[in-house]
Amino acid sequence: MVQDILKVESEESTLPDKRYFKIGETSSLLGVKPHVLRYWETEFPQIRPFKSKTGQRLYRRRDVEALMKIQKLLYQERFTIAGARLALRNSLTMENESLPSETTLEAPTLEVLALPAFVIDPQTYASLLAAKADLEAILLKLEENF
Repeated sequence: MVQDILKVESEESTLPDKRYFKIGETSSLLGVKPHVLRYWETEFPQIRPFKSKTGQRLYRRRDVEALMKIQKLLYQERFTIAGARLALRNSLTMENESLPSETTLEAPTLEVLALPAFVIDPQTYASLLAAKADLEAILLKLEENF
């Protein structure tokens, strides 16, 4: 289900018990370079670090957890930025609404397609993600042969 796909339990449990994380600490925790984190800030409105008096970015714990979800979506699930943005938005909506039986997905901006909003249940969404993974595997095999 969608909830299982977006969980990053093992990484979240390894987070140090602190309120704020500097960009270097966050970068080390995620294994990405700081410029990647700065780019993700521009693409994902959920990520809004505070800035200290000296201008140092300070990520809250929930920012780091969201960054871990983003990393999983982009690197493991192989989502596009727009797809990860949509999945993250829906996971946060689902968490806030105590996991309703149906989830309303709003169409992303022109980056993906200009589609009207639609309703999809979590099982169908999980099936679509599995089909996406299968199609990406087929695409990789085709690219290897050509």
